[in-house]
Amino acid sequence: MKHIKTYIEEHKERFLKELIDLLKLPSISANSAYKNDVLKTADEIKKSLEKAGCDSVEICETEGYPIVYGEKIIDKNLPTVLVYGHYDVQPPDPMDLWDSPPFEPVIKKTDIHPEGAIFARGSCDDKGQMYMHVKAFEFMTSTNQLPCNVKFMIEGEEEVGSKSLSGFVKKNQEKLKNDVILISDTGMIAKDVPSITTGLRGLSYVEVEVTGPNRDLHSGLYGGAVANPINILTKMVASLHDENNHITIPGFYDKVENLSKEERIEMAKAPFSLEAYKKSLDIEAVYGEEGYSTNERNSIRPTLDVNGIWGGYTGEGAKTVIASKAYAKISMRLVPHQDWEEITELFKKHFESIAPKGVTIKVTPHHGGQGYVTPIDSLGYKAAAKAYSDTFGQTPIPQRSGGSIPIVSLFEQELKSKTILMGFGLDSDAIHSPNEHFGVWNYLKGIETIPLFYKYFTEMSK
Repeated sequence: MKHIKTYIEEHKERFLKELIDLLKLPSISANSAYKNDVLKTADEIKKSLEKAGCDSVEICETEGYPIVYGEKIIDKNLPTVLVYGHYDVQPPDPMDLWDSPPFEPVIKKTDIHPEGAIFARGSCDDKGQMYMHVKAFEFMTSTNQLPCNVKFMIEGEEEVGSKSLSGFVKKNQEKLKNDVILISDTGMIAKDVPSITTGLRGLSYVEVEVTGPNRDLHSGLYGGAVANPINILTKMVASLHDENNHITIPGFYDKVENLSKEERIEMAKAPFSLEAYKKSLDIEAVYGEEGYSTNERNSIRPTLDVNGIWGGYTGEGAKTVIASKAYAKISMRLVPHQDWEEITELFKKHFESIAPKGVTIKVTPHHGGQGYVTPIDSLGYKAAAKAYSDTFGQTPIPQRSGGSIPIVSLFEQELKSKTILMGFGLDSDAIHSPNEHFGVWNYLKGIETIPLFYKYFTEMSK
C-alpha cells in the first residue's frame, strides 16, 4: 500500500495519544462499580470509528454492556471483512504489584521493547490491539485505499464470557454477514519471529463452594471433631491431578485430539528458549503434564487450574476459627472436540462424588466456550501470511495458542465464516497481570500490516 509508513510516522504521536486516552478509562466489566466507565468507553469507541471513516456507527444495547457496530460498504460486490475486538478489560488486582497505576498509562523502555512500551491495563488485551484496526482503517479511508467493505463489532463483555454476544450474533446474521473475520487478541512468537495463531483452546469456568457447620466454630472447641471446609476443599482440589499431572475427572480426556508425531515435530520448530522462559518468570523449573513439552502443555493439551481460593479469616493477626464455608474458582482450558458444557457437567458430577460426609458441595458454572482451529490453506490465512511477509520480511509461523476466545467458534457456527487471528502482542506483555504492557513498535507494526491483509484478501478473492 502506498505511503503507509510515511502516514504512520506523520501520525505516530497522535496514534499513541489516542490509545493512551482510551487506556485511562477503567472499563472493568467484571465489577459493576465501573459500569459508567465501561459505557463511556463504548461511546469513545463509537467516536473513534466515526472519525476513522465509518459511514454509520451505532451503539447496540444488550442485556449487558453494549456492542459498538460500525461499517463502511463501498461496493456490495466486493468482499467484506468483519473486525471483532473488545473494549472491556480485566480487573487490575493485585494493585500493589503494579510499578505504575494501571489506568495512568506510561511509556517505558524495556529490554524487549527498547523503543518503549505502554504500561496500562488493557494496553495489549485488547484496547491496543483493537485500536490498531481503527487506525489501519483510518489510513485506508483517508488515503482512498480501502479495497473492500469493512464492518466492526467491538464488545464490552469479553472478559466476563461475552454473555450478550451470542444473542446479538444470532439476531443480526444479515447485518454481520462477511467473507472473513479478523481479530487481534492473540500474540506472536517474538518481535523478529512473526506468527499467526491457528488454534485456540476452549474454556470451562466454574466456582465451587464447600459448606460444613452452620457457623464459624472455635477451632479449639471443635477442631478435629467436625469437617473443616477449607481442609476438605484443598484435599479435593489436590485430588484433581495425579502424580503425572493428568486430570483425574472420569471422561475428561475422551474427546481430546492427540496430535501426530509429525505435527508435534513441526510445532517444535518454533523458536523457544526454556532457559529464557524460566528466567522471565523467575522460576527454577517448569511443571506440567508428563510426556509433553512446555509449548505443548500450554497449547494442545487441556488443563485445570485454581484461579482463586478463599475461606475463613484472612485479616491481620489471628482468629482461631473453623470456617463454615470455603470457596474456589477453577478454570479448565480445553482442546478442540472437547465440549465445554459436557466438561462442566463431568466436573460437577466428579467434584460432588468425591466430597466426604459432613460437608455439602455447590458447583456454579460461570462461562465457557469451544476450542477452535483455522486451516492454513484458507484465503484468509494466505492473505495474512503475505501481509506479515511484506512487513516483517519473513514468512510467519502458524502456532496454536493456549488462550481462549470462546466467540470464535460461535462465529463459525452462526456466520459460516473463518476467523483469522492476527495478534501482535508478546507472551512477555503480562496480559491479565500487573504491569501489562504493549510495545510501541508492535502497535505501529500492526497498523502497518493490517491494511495489507485487506489488499491481499481482496485480490485473492477475485
